[in-house]
Amino acid sequence: MDQQYAMHSGASAGMGIIGAIFGLIMLAFVVVMIASIWKVFTKAGQPGWAAIVPIYNAVILCRIAGKSPWLILLCLIPYLGGIIFGIMLGLAVAKAFGKSSGFGIGLALLGFIFYPVLAFGDAQYQGPGTAMPAVAV
Repeated sequence: MDQQYAMHSGASAGMGIIGAIFGLIMLAFVVVMIASIWKVFTKAGQPGWAAIVPIYNAVILCRIAGKSPWLILLCLIPYLGGIIFGIMLGLAVAKAFGKSSGFGIGLALLGFIFYPVLAFGDAQYQGPGTAMPAVAV
């Protein structure tokens, strides 16, 4: 009986260590995302602290993108509403920073990669509805 207890307590300790490592990785992920969105907000002339306020950060993203904050209500429609909102907002934010529509789709679907690129890259805020500059051949 004691051997079974020792085996289970060792497994529990191992799972605890794995859980702690996973928790630290998630904490690092959250910190990077907050820093990225904070930087995107400050590049656009908005208060960076808004990145940590739920719902208000979506309002600020709508402002940066030149979209009505009422679009946030799309998120109340199960499944499809949030996807539509995310894609519309990603495309508009990318356009406001002079990026392509492919980058906007990346912001919507892989934001954990594309928001840090937008934040810490050389992209400059050009305003909502700004068209991409023409490329001279």
